[in-house]
Amino acid sequence: MKITDLRCAVIGKHPIVRIVTDEGLYGLGEVEYTKPYLKPWVLHFREALIGEDPTDVERVMLKIRQRGSFKPYGAAVSAIEHALWDIAGKAAGVPAYKLLGGKVRDKVRVYNGSIRQKRTGDRPEDYAADVKWMMEQPQNFFMVKQGISFHSNMKDTIEDFHYGVTQKKAGYHGAMDQGVISERGFNHMLDCVIAMKEVLGDKVSLALDCGPGWMLPDAITFARAVEKYNLMWLEDMLTGDYVPWVNPQAYRELTTSTSTPIHTGEQIYLRHNFKELIETQAVRVIGPDPADIGGIAELKWVAEHAYMHSILMAPHGTANGLLGLGALINVCATLPANYVAFEYPSASDPWWNDIVIGLPKQIVKDSMVDLLEAPGLGLDIDAEGARKYLLAEDAGFFD
Repeated sequence: MKITDLRCAVIGKHPIVRIVTDEGLYGLGEVEYTKPYLKPWVLHFREALIGEDPTDVERVMLKIRQRGSFKPYGAAVSAIEHALWDIAGKAAGVPAYKLLGGKVRDKVRVYNGSIRQKRTGDRPEDYAADVKWMMEQPQNFFMVKQGISFHSNMKDTIEDFHYGVTQKKAGYHGAMDQGVISERGFNHMLDCVIAMKEVLGDKVSLALDCGPGWMLPDAITFARAVEKYNLMWLEDMLTGDYVPWVNPQAYRELTTSTSTPIHTGEQIYLRHNFKELIETQAVRVIGPDPADIGGIAELKWVAEHAYMHSILMAPHGTANGLLGLGALINVCATLPANYVAFEYPSASDPWWNDIVIGLPKQIVKDSMVDLLEAPGLGLDIDAEGARKYLLAEDAGFFD
């Protein structure tokens, strides 16, 4: 079998990768909806892939892996890797998880990172109302994650929240805000945690997406202050979203200072950049994204290495879309006992549910997702249904 073409179209907001072969099989991969600009970066790999056997996944990846980088530029390589595994599974007539070593679990646990409504504000009562709404959703998630501090609007809406440079109307996605947090800002965050835990109790666990942007002394003080609330983790305090580096030494000092679990990893590309975090016990939880780290095989390697060092695994995935959900389900079915849950990605637009083939009507039941048993990653796109969302320049994407 040979690859005859690599195609990429932005459908809705997601760049979708389609690898075509001379035997009629094709594979699909999906990039986060926050990265529609990556289409040209995907397509520049085309000449390197044509003529290769897509079922030799690792051999193909050796040609292109060095061309990726930390978030967002590992996404193109990762989506191509997903499409290769999709073809390999179809060629073998088995789900991709069979090719990754086989399943450890029959259902995969997920947590809520994407089923959300617009919060009414950034006050403690707003956060409390928001988690109450989340608790009442039919998926019955065992855990919810909330953005605070630099990973929320409170850095803009709370007066004198911090002493760093303020980016006007920066929002939070990809903005590198950072600085020393004021006493007012610190107390406000603590009040929000207390309000949420009063609602959630011990029925639903709470994790906080915090940054990046914290200075180490603030991070230590806050992590100690919330110890009695038994949070699942504090995520990306020092580095994280769209920050192309990690700081294992600082993370290790933070981790050893508190019993609150510390988490990072969604922006990291390749196993090599997790090595020091894991081997120095710098964090308690890692959260690589299969759509950024370099693919599902790369994520599995990191999970196994973390398992040997008693570090928990909770993959990121909130913006990965429904095809990205297929990749997460397949790889997480194979992960060792350090696996906690992955961040559930829902459809970025309602019509995705109409054009993706292979998902049950109710995907999440009691915070669990059934494995996909169709060959490859288990999902497909209804070409006719999707054509109306294609640009004219991508009219031949499904041909």
